[in-house]
Amino acid sequence: METLLFHEIVKAIDGEILKKTTKEQFDSVIIDSRKITEGCIFLALKGDNFDANEFVIDSSKKGAKLCIIDNLCFSLKEVAENTSIILVKDSKKALLDLAEYYRTKLNIKVIGITGSTGKTSTKDILAAMLSEKFKVFKTKGNFNNEIGLPLMIFQLNDSYDVAVLEMGMSGFGEINNLARVARPDLAIITNIGVSHIEHLKTRENILKAKLEIVNYFSEKSSLIVNGENDLLSTLSSNKFDLFKIGLDRNKNTFATDIEILPASSKFKVVTFNGTHEFNLNMPGEHNILNTLLCIECCELLGMSFEEMEKGLNNIERTSMRLDIVKGDKFTIIDDCYNASPDSTKAAIEVLASFKDKRKVAILGTMKELGEEAYKHHESVGKHLKKNNIDILVSCGEYGKAYFGGFEKENNSFLFANIEEMASNISFLLKKDDVLLVKASRSEKFENIVNLLKSLDIKGE
Repeated sequence: METLLFHEIVKAIDGEILKKTTKEQFDSVIIDSRKITEGCIFLALKGDNFDANEFVIDSSKKGAKLCIIDNLCFSLKEVAENTSIILVKDSKKALLDLAEYYRTKLNIKVIGITGSTGKTSTKDILAAMLSEKFKVFKTKGNFNNEIGLPLMIFQLNDSYDVAVLEMGMSGFGEINNLARVARPDLAIITNIGVSHIEHLKTRENILKAKLEIVNYFSEKSSLIVNGENDLLSTLSSNKFDLFKIGLDRNKNTFATDIEILPASSKFKVVTFNGTHEFNLNMPGEHNILNTLLCIECCELLGMSFEEMEKGLNNIERTSMRLDIVKGDKFTIIDDCYNASPDSTKAAIEVLASFKDKRKVAILGTMKELGEEAYKHHESVGKHLKKNNIDILVSCGEYGKAYFGGFEKENNSFLFANIEEMASNISFLLKKDDVLLVKASRSEKFENIVNLLKSLDIKGE
């Protein structure tokens, strides 16, 4: 983090100085009082079950030299002598405002990535490609919301050339706030599905919310979208450059000669600059589309195909996203970080690519689907049937919906909960099975993956 001065901070967050010491310069922002470092800024946030303002005294004694608060629930006399205190109306807003100001001090290209699914994989692919030519920062883990993204911004400094920032949301206004902070020069929308439809009611509203990513575009900014998505394919703009990728010649960048294998894929890309064959160490057509988005972005930043290809060798994939683990007894496709209808169907297609093996789908609930949840789970069941998946194992409130679409009663196994599934799943498996494990994050299906990795097969 580059240095922030005390007077800059006060102005950026519209704060009231309650206590001022001699320290004028700060180079780190921390929101977790357990991680206080000497000389840091401690920004006290309120959560549903906690109020970090209650930890200000302790944080000052641990070494925080500036505390930003929105609740004076302590005596200033108890604060360490060399700690300044600034009061704001809303600490969460102050976090966003301070990060927005800090962004203006940086001479760095920012690329924002949003979409219903595929954000993290696209981030990983793009950061790897760009790393061949630039020093790249990318969002760590799931720091993609109104708290996580500002913390990522504070980790930037002018030693980086490019920042690849993931932007998530659950409702209107959130992407707008993230775009206000990050001010992306380039933006990518991976697709528009039904994730968060419980809150936004229609896919058209989801598109509208995702398009908030362009709200702070300059005249030199560009948006890159997946033109294979029905809603994104109809986009047009006279306010900024719009580029579409896909699988046909009507797109700015498109793929031909596609070959999809169980653990990888191969394709030729055609762009304005020519043609090149790419080998991708990731399975699935959806990852080819994600890669096309990245190729378009890299071209806009002046990279050659050869540089992109070399960069792909540096890919660092986020865990629990289509991780293929080959064991002595069976192969596990670990895709349990999260789940939506679109991402689950894509994972099923990867499972189906394993030929001459018995294919087992182990599925849990997909969250935030609202009133149409049953229909969407049933559609996934139909996709299992369409792709000739052999066995369905499920638990949760929509297990019957999966089964209704799958229509293979003798090959369907429903458990009341994940604990019952864990106790019985070993009896359902056979040597050399290929197992897909997928559910929404809150279902904790990584416990099933860990069990499978150490499991003795008790079936035939």
